[in-house]
Amino acid sequence: MFYYLLKYVLLGPLLRLLFRPRIEGLRHVPSSGAAIIAGNHLSFSDHFLMPAVLKRRITFLAKAEYFTGPGLKGRLTAFFFRSAGQIPVDRSGKEAGRAAIREGLGVLAKGELLGIYPEGTRSHDGRLYKGKVGVAVMALKAGVPVVPCAMIGTFEAQPPGKVIPRLRPVVIRFGEPLDFSRHAGLEDEKAVLRAVTDEIMYAILALSEQEYVDQYAAVAKTEEAARGAAEDKRRFPRMPLG
Repeated sequence: MFYYLLKYVLLGPLLRLLFRPRIEGLRHVPSSGAAIIAGNHLSFSDHFLMPAVLKRRITFLAKAEYFTGPGLKGRLTAFFFRSAGQIPVDRSGKEAGRAAIREGLGVLAKGELLGIYPEGTRSHDGRLYKGKVGVAVMALKAGVPVVPCAMIGTFEAQPPGKVIPRLRPVVIRFGEPLDFSRHAGLEDEKAVLRAVTDEIMYAILALSEQEYVDQYAAVAKTEEAARGAAEDKRRFPRMPLG
């Protein structure tokens, strides 16, 4: 109930006013039955903009940190994310990927829409990064279509680290559903999972027209942070004590 209150009364109208989204290809989203919506991830606002424009309810897998904050603020944040249709997923440890897949398959088993960002994290520079194979595992195990989606302009409106978004229009573009029934029963084949994931990412790339990087976003972020730390150390060397 609160999901629809957010969508139609509290949050949805505000998002439409701030971002003035142009929606393209909405007809490609199935009107009923289970499906995966796989999109690029450029901004914190992506979590809320896509649900605001879809006619059906969609459930996203979201990082557990959104649900575990301390104090009253943390509890309110967790309540908000759960009410907005987000499921917490712990991204650390060996069981993280399997837990996310279990949660996602549970959503699909109920005939609902599942939203997922195959990159696994927000892009820190606006480029599209290599997808993780969890989306392929769920698509093959559940036997559902994957609808590629491109968020365009949300990075410029609210890049990582920016709390208050800039007022500018964005585009939300959906592509034709991808059918992977030809790979049924092959969800344990690594080569098949990689090929399916790459096909999904290519479809997102064609819609978003981003620059593609054949590297996981989390790895690229870590490497960039290390380079930044090394540069700071070079420019501002610590003075010896004494």
